[in-house]
Amino acid sequence: MLLNLHVKNFALIEEADIDLGEGLNILTGETGAGKSLLIDAVNAALGGRLRGDVIRSGCESAYTELVFSVPEEEKKEKLAQMDVSTEYDCIVVSRKILPGRSIHKINDETVTSAKVRQVTSLLLDIHGQHEHQSLMRKEKHLEILDQYGGKELETVRAEVGEAYREFQRTREELKELSVDPEERMRQLDFLEFEIQEIEETDMKPGETEEVAARYKTMQNSQKLGQACGEVLRLLEEDETSVSEQIARASRELSGVLRFSEGLSSAAGQLAEIEDMVSGLVRDLEAYQEDLSFSPEEFRETEDRLDQLQRLESKYGGSYEQIMKSLEEKKEKRDKLLELDLRREKAEAKYEQARIRLKECADRLSGLRKKASTGLAEQLSAAIRELNFPYVDFSVAVGTLPEPGRGGQDEVEFLISLNPGEPVRSLSRVASGGELSRIMLAIKSVLADKDEIPTLIFDEIDTGISGRTAQKIAEKLDLIGRHRQVICITHLPQIASMADHHFGIRKASEESHTITHIEALNENASIDELARLLGGAEITEAVYQNAVEMKHLAGKIKRDGRRSGE
Repeated sequence: MLLNLHVKNFALIEEADIDLGEGLNILTGETGAGKSLLIDAVNAALGGRLRGDVIRSGCESAYTELVFSVPEEEKKEKLAQMDVSTEYDCIVVSRKILPGRSIHKINDETVTSAKVRQVTSLLLDIHGQHEHQSLMRKEKHLEILDQYGGKELETVRAEVGEAYREFQRTREELKELSVDPEERMRQLDFLEFEIQEIEETDMKPGETEEVAARYKTMQNSQKLGQACGEVLRLLEEDETSVSEQIARASRELSGVLRFSEGLSSAAGQLAEIEDMVSGLVRDLEAYQEDLSFSPEEFRETEDRLDQLQRLESKYGGSYEQIMKSLEEKKEKRDKLLELDLRREKAEAKYEQARIRLKECADRLSGLRKKASTGLAEQLSAAIRELNFPYVDFSVAVGTLPEPGRGGQDEVEFLISLNPGEPVRSLSRVASGGELSRIMLAIKSVLADKDEIPTLIFDEIDTGISGRTAQKIAEKLDLIGRHRQVICITHLPQIASMADHHFGIRKASEESHTITHIEALNENASIDELARLLGGAEITEAVYQNAVEMKHLAGKIKRDGRRSGE
């Protein structure tokens, strides 16, 4: 149940805090006072789209908050599965609206708008001014029938959905295996060629880098040889070479070491340098020898590098990627070689999934046809109670060519509102006002079926008056015995049935306009009924009429609840 609605800086509403109660909550006010703004604020908190700029002029943000009571253990379990805590048997849903973005929260935890819609779909249902137009669609008829069918039908429908997903999966698997024999051979030939090309290359880890380095050396061997020769000449090839100079220096120090031990360290260093130079000479001479290669060796190195680079370009930029590609191609080849066996298995799975889907869909159809009889009877009675002199209503359950995720049924509501006229599609017979009443009848029939504790009706009484209005009022009261009902209305017949009455008015204060919402006591409620009855001028007769209407509504409610007991 919705315990509290708090709205701040939302369009014309500066701030409103409404404590709602059980049963029938009625909101009334002058046209344009802002009644529908409250529904917009609720919709906003529920994650709905915003209509235009709802932030109050001169404010930085708007805020709307809903506090729900959740005492039912089953609903608590469902919310827990969504990671929503119901501590203290309630949850708080809020939305802060900023220019260009919004912040949704459940129990002070930031969530997505999709999460808000998922959670609140268990708690509240809004019947807007134009929702009855959904009765023009057969999909809505199917949804209503399934809702009427209860948990057993819901369970089987879930089984159908699961069976359909498996059927789709096996069908796609079979489709993938349905390869033309010639195309299959072409694919196998091509895969064999690619596998052979990779394997015959016999590539080694890091080989491309090694061959590339060797090839680069070969390309620049002349320059490298010249450089090495010049360095060797400088190091040892004449009497002014580095080796000769170091040797002379070493001999000079060795000749005087006996006179001073202080030169022993320098002499040692010179000996080490002499060894280092000798080692460097040997390395350069060995490198020079390695620079010798034949033209044939150069071509072989060049060809190998081309081969490796072509392989990398074709199958991946590295040895690891090429090996992975090789394994994938072998796996694909093996699957093609085993295609016939795999197709047989896939066909068997597909047939099993098709049979299971058909069986589940048939069970669902049986439950729907059974439920359609009861729904037709109850809806016929409920529609008659809303001041339809004649009603012939039926639920047609047809069969689609193939089952889908929702089964194999096509449901359509058929109705005749005039004696002697055959039943025809609801969308072709009923006017907008009639559809609105029929939707209310549906809500009343489903009141005991669904588990949503709060229903909101936004001006469901548009285009009706008199006796019909009284019947709608009684029907809303009936729904209010099982659910919390919040209703915006302009009809006194409906307003008089309120268990909790709220008045909405618009006032100009200084340089701006503000919408005010207040709970009405018994006397204030009668005053509001008088305004609805009398318009601009409220005479004594009009006021007494309002008193009588309130008294009569109380008697109807008491009698109805006693009969319900």
